[in-house]
Amino acid sequence: MKNYLEFEKGLAEIEGKAEELRSMARQNPEMDIEAEAAALDAKAETLLAEIYANLSPWRKCLVARHTDRPNCVDYIDALFNEFTLLSGDRNFADDHAIVGGLARFNDRPVMVIGIEKGNDTKSRIDRNFGMARPEGYRKVIRLMELAERFGLPVITLVDTMGAYPGKGAEERGQSEAIARTTEKCLQIGVPLVSVIIGEGGSGGAVALATADKLAMLEHSVYSVISPEGCASILWKDAEKMREAAEALRLTAQDLKKLGVADVVIAEPVGGAQRDPEAAIVAVGKEIEKMLKSLEKTPAKKLVQNRRKRFLDLGKKSLAA
Repeated sequence: MKNYLEFEKGLAEIEGKAEELRSMARQNPEMDIEAEAAALDAKAETLLAEIYANLSPWRKCLVARHTDRPNCVDYIDALFNEFTLLSGDRNFADDHAIVGGLARFNDRPVMVIGIEKGNDTKSRIDRNFGMARPEGYRKVIRLMELAERFGLPVITLVDTMGAYPGKGAEERGQSEAIARTTEKCLQIGVPLVSVIIGEGGSGGAVALATADKLAMLEHSVYSVISPEGCASILWKDAEKMREAAEALRLTAQDLKKLGVADVVIAEPVGGAQRDPEAAIVAVGKEIEKMLKSLEKTPAKKLVQNRRKRFLDLGKKSLAA
């Protein structure tokens, strides 16, 4: 059963009618309803294309958060072989929101690190809804250092509302852990590529996405704060999240214009949730392109270019 977003109600009605007709035909094989059902299918396809061709920034946020979009572990399972999970920060605990380990990508040894939200109630609670604690970011640092020691490219997959803002996380140095992780991204002398597969929220996302190359899925978002949080601060009204989403320029298309994202990866019509396999294949192809473009760059040059990339971002933003 499909999960429909609030702006897909018309689509849900059409697809529901088509399925209802086919259900009736299964119960009564003598009924000939295929032509009528096919007409409804065609109408639904047209409406779906129209809806997703003109999504507002706020609607893109809803798509990026869709419960049926493939998660980090889905990408790891599909794109990587011989994945070996590495756990813990060797200091406090293992944060299940951060998934990372050694793997092979197209027969190339790599380190893959991602933020996992979970896909049902139990896993979402276990993963803390993709909101990492300090020990999660310190685990990222440990894995990046390991990757650099063995000369392995690092691939990060980002999907988070942001870092966990709880009391315990703050007591254990949440902001310091995020800053150190961002610093580590800027220091490692191996290729570092990142893909925003859903939400890229605040410093919790920046800590993994400070990369040589950043790709974003077509309907993903990346922002310093959620639209609801922004609206609460600026207008004291979380219901103004639509206006905030417009002002934040958080869509993949806007961020490519601003130079924050290098590539926008096209999603299947209707979003990655409609065809997860196709979306995963597209991400895999883009990761391969990004790694290939960096493979011959010396370590020292990688670090220099990465630092320059982020120092220059403000210049392009002001020009835009």
